[in-house]
Amino acid sequence: MNSTTNEIIKEKEYTTLNLGPTHPATHGIFQNVMKMDGELIVEAEPTIGYIHRAFEKLAERRPFSQITPITDRMNYCSSPINNMGWHMTAEKLAGIEIPKRVQYLRVIIMELSRIADHIICNSVIGVDSGAMTGFLYVFQWREDIYEIFEELCGARLTTNIGRIGGLERDFSQKAWLKIERLLKDLPGGLKEFENLLVRNRIFMDRTIKCGPISADRALAYGFTGPNLRAAGVDYDVRVMNPYSSYQDFDFIVPIGTNGDTYDRFMVRENEMWQSMSIIKQAMEKLDRLDDKTSFHAEVPEYFLPEKDEVYNTMEGLIWHFKIIMGETQMPKGEVYHSVEGGNGELGFYLVSDGGRTPYRLHFRRPCFIYYQAYPEMVKGAFLSDAILTMSSMNVIAGELDA
Repeated sequence: MNSTTNEIIKEKEYTTLNLGPTHPATHGIFQNVMKMDGELIVEAEPTIGYIHRAFEKLAERRPFSQITPITDRMNYCSSPINNMGWHMTAEKLAGIEIPKRVQYLRVIIMELSRIADHIICNSVIGVDSGAMTGFLYVFQWREDIYEIFEELCGARLTTNIGRIGGLERDFSQKAWLKIERLLKDLPGGLKEFENLLVRNRIFMDRTIKCGPISADRALAYGFTGPNLRAAGVDYDVRVMNPYSSYQDFDFIVPIGTNGDTYDRFMVRENEMWQSMSIIKQAMEKLDRLDDKTSFHAEVPEYFLPEKDEVYNTMEGLIWHFKIIMGETQMPKGEVYHSVEGGNGELGFYLVSDGGRTPYRLHFRRPCFIYYQAYPEMVKGAFLSDAILTMSSMNVIAGELDA
């Protein structure tokens, strides 16, 4: 046997596998080109851009009030947080002071959104590990949250909720009753969901040490949100840079140790309990406020007047026309504002030249940033581990291709 024959025998054959762009496990339209040695992943190359919608360029051609629906379509699992983040950015530029009551109402909406986001992520982790029951069970409370959103703004998934300056309407009595019922029923359901998975030997074997990342590597990649906290880094925008009066609330920021799929699952699970606590605190604080009616700031140049004013007063008609037609100009300036989204720090970098539309608007999408670490996290893992890792990272394609 000569040396050439030896080289042929020693040569290893690899398989190229396209995971996506359209595949049930990719949670959106994006692709992973994987070099496989049997079931083992040798290399992975993520590819995005299949649903690119040019959000940032669209924003440069739209009045500030019409950008809210664009933010819906990023992380659509918790779109009200996106809406609120954008409104706060515009308010920061315009120097608008929001009443305390409105800030607390926004906190309730954002924490409901966080719970809905985490329900989706954690139940899907269960499905991808082979447990369908939990997914079907907890979705009833996601439905309850969407019914609350529907009561507040008429929409469920892409909500377009709120306005620059506050909310378009006050919480109805029916909305409060739905929130109270959720806070009563969800803890029991969440506990049952945890009993199904948290100490389940199969689930633990599938998720512990699956897709780990160290704190140093997570920071190097720019991780934020539950994925960073699962690696042991205690960073939460609500605590580090409080907005909407989050400094008034007492809550714990859950963290993990190993940065693996199990830790990411547990961090989100614990965050849901903290979100319920924050909502209860907000409701108690609202009861103690003297202000019982405010749902927006007094800024007629940015906030649509009531219909009665539009129909019966010249001032109301003028402001309505100017806002709807996008004739209201914002001050010149440059601001950055971020919020703690369902899957990380969602930031808005806004540059205004004093016109009716932004001169420049950049979205800091957490998914786009931490998805770059995916090849490193799945290298040497099995294909089934790659699916679980992606689920636990909560990669939403709408944020990748903004």
